[in-house]
Amino acid sequence: MMSCSSAAGGSRCQPTPSEPLSAAIAGKVALHPCYSKSGHHRFARMHLPVAPSCNLQCNYCNRKFDCSNESRPGVSSSLLTPEQAVAKVRQVATAIPQLSVVGIAGPGDPLANIVRTFTTLEMVREQLPDMKLCLSTNGLMLPDAVDRLVSLGVDHVTVTINTLDPQIAARIYAWLWLEGERYSGREAGEILIARQLEGVRRLTAQGVLVKINSVLIPGINDFALADVSRELREAGAFIHNIMPLIARPEHGTVFGLNGQAEPDAEMVACVRESCGEVMPQMTHCQQCRADAIGMLGEDRSQQFTLAPVESAPQPWLPTLFRRAQLHASIVTKGESDDAGACLVAVASTHGELIDCHFGHADRFRIYSLSAAGAVLVNERFTPKYCQGSDHCEPPESDARLDTVLDLLADVKAVFCARIGYEPWQKLQSRGIQPCVDDAWQPIVSSLLRWWQAAPTKGQNKGVA
Repeated sequence: MMSCSSAAGGSRCQPTPSEPLSAAIAGKVALHPCYSKSGHHRFARMHLPVAPSCNLQCNYCNRKFDCSNESRPGVSSSLLTPEQAVAKVRQVATAIPQLSVVGIAGPGDPLANIVRTFTTLEMVREQLPDMKLCLSTNGLMLPDAVDRLVSLGVDHVTVTINTLDPQIAARIYAWLWLEGERYSGREAGEILIARQLEGVRRLTAQGVLVKINSVLIPGINDFALADVSRELREAGAFIHNIMPLIARPEHGTVFGLNGQAEPDAEMVACVRESCGEVMPQMTHCQQCRADAIGMLGEDRSQQFTLAPVESAPQPWLPTLFRRAQLHASIVTKGESDDAGACLVAVASTHGELIDCHFGHADRFRIYSLSAAGAVLVNERFTPKYCQGSDHCEPPESDARLDTVLDLLADVKAVFCARIGYEPWQKLQSRGIQPCVDDAWQPIVSSLLRWWQAAPTKGQNKGVA
């Protein structure tokens, strides 16, 4: 990030330190390459192009297909059905085990394609329970979708907000479409901004991490983005990504055809410095395509052909366990490969305390315990063993319990606030230790205390 000062020859920029993320937020974003600077060269992401339609026409956007040589938002070489998308995720996750995040970012707006988007997210969540899900949206339909996103465990959402001034919005957006009506000008800007802010506030109130994207457009919103940072920080957003406008005539956008200037590196740096006074800045964004695959800055989407949709997909758990071992090795810099290291599972409501009943958990956080300490590896989503009661009746609960136990087959211990007699017995029969002595205690210190006391230091099970 840069600090700008006036001089006779114009402004000049000098590096200044960025505001650090809190430890809680840093832990949640560490495995997300689009949210974490430390993670973008270690973990891969995959964007699923399942959302062709858009409800907002931006003057910097032209949604295009079959553009394999263009790397910018809104571009995709194909459009996938939800079934094709999930099949491709399985294919890519096997070939690129560093894959940690599956997101939907277009080529239109995911929430303008509500059925296709949620069908895809639901199928990925069911078939690949270790995948982190995220979404990128213009925010117009966000207030109506928050509860569904949260229920699926989508806890990273990016919202593109370019201004909080309706007059400026009228220069950036040609029109928007809402509930069967078309709006333009200042009225469209007022509607969009109000719904964006409402959506962000609803997300952050439920613990979802929100990143704000803003396109820097010289002469239009360059002087107003500090206000975006300030108000969205107050609304609970945790990081701001200032992206330079891409406006070249060959792309066919309104701004490109009208000769709108792109910002130079100095302007980008100085606007980031101004915004960074109130919100941490993201500086490693690659402005990815809607079908991007791989590490940031290393798009491998053209290497993967359309995967066949299988009527009976192969079991995912062997791949899940291999991926967990690799991810653990990455985040611990190889310490998890030691014979004394192990993986453990934690039932926690918000990822800070061991405060969730085993039967009520809809996800388990997987930690690596090694000489590197207690390090979060990923999360695994699962159906709740108990559906709203401590008294779980067979046969449905038996099937759900077996699903949970299968999902945790590679861990050495499960930490939770409470657990019933039957799951306790079944965990032990599988060589997994149930741990409830640290109920309502901080996760990391409790795990380290248990690991240090373990006579064999865990002995990683290494399920293949």
